[in-house]
Amino acid sequence: MKKLINVYQSANNIDVALLIARVGIATLMLTHGWPKLEMLLSDAPVQFPALFGLSATGALLLAVFAEVVCSLLILVGLGTRLAAIPLIITMLVAVFLVHGADPFAKQEPGLLYLLPYTVLLLTGSGKYSLDYLLLQKVLRSTYVRTLSIQ
Repeated sequence: MKKLINVYQSANNIDVALLIARVGIATLMLTHGWPKLEMLLSDAPVQFPALFGLSATGALLLAVFAEVVCSLLILVGLGTRLAAIPLIITMLVAVFLVHGADPFAKQEPGLLYLLPYTVLLLTGSGKYSLDYLLLQKVLRSTYVRTLSIQ
């Protein structure tokens, strides 16, 4: 019972939670991005809102980049903080521009996606990620180089 009400979390628990959040949110977003990628690659005319002076195809290309490429990066934990930025921007555009005049029920999914992306921007990917593995490799090589200089 004490574990359930303990407010202090171990680093391992936080890393597991970040892994679950990353894999979950990336997988869910891919279900939105994949149809957009198929639309982009098809010969059919693009049915997508033109935003910020971009053509419909240009806006769709940016959405596909965020929802597919950045989601895949978040999924594996590579450049997680940087990959979260286009997704945050995409969700803000979806909520406030595309669905700005719609009822809250249409805005809610974008807001729900926005929350974990903001958390990942602030926290990073955690221990169970490619970011962590690459950082460890860089730190090891720097340490070895430092020892060989002395």
